[in-house]
Amino acid sequence: MENQAKEEVMTGTEHEGQQFLSFIMANEEYGVDILSVQEIRGWEPTTAIPNAPDHVKGVINLRGTIVPIIDLRQRFRIASLEYGPTTVVIVVKVRVESSQKIIGIVVDAVSDVFSTSHSNIRSAPDFGHEADLKFIKGLTSVNNKMVILLDINLLLGTEVLPDAARLSQLTETHDKTQPTGEIA
Repeated sequence: MENQAKEEVMTGTEHEGQQFLSFIMANEEYGVDILSVQEIRGWEPTTAIPNAPDHVKGVINLRGTIVPIIDLRQRFRIASLEYGPTTVVIVVKVRVESSQKIIGIVVDAVSDVFSTSHSNIRSAPDFGHEADLKFIKGLTSVNNKMVILLDINLLLGTEVLPDAARLSQLTETHDKTQPTGEIA
């Protein structure tokens, strides 16, 4: 009996649930699979990328990796908000075809980490052909609040972003053209 209990815990059959990191945007709560989250950082200025869509704020250098930063408010067409002390960047791993990209998403604030079982996740309502909701994994209730669960791969995996080598090249070109602040 004791061996059976240990085996259930190790294989995960005892609790068929999933953990999510929840965050807030425009007083709504959203969640992403905790396994896709690499780290959470405070907001810092980015290096702008020419001709990027408005929701792409630019890139940062994260320990040698060039990471595109996407403002999720703008991506969702939610009114922009000035970045403040609670504004954070959630760095996530996104599957793109057979590889992974590291992308940062700007959100108003991080809320919590929670677990929910698959049976507690409800499908998103059908709003017809006009609404693109394929990136919504479902809805769940946590502490009497509705949380919109996002499929980060469907949300960001189709972003048209240059690969890391091209981003590095663009960043270096941008840095060389910026004034150094020296007086001639």
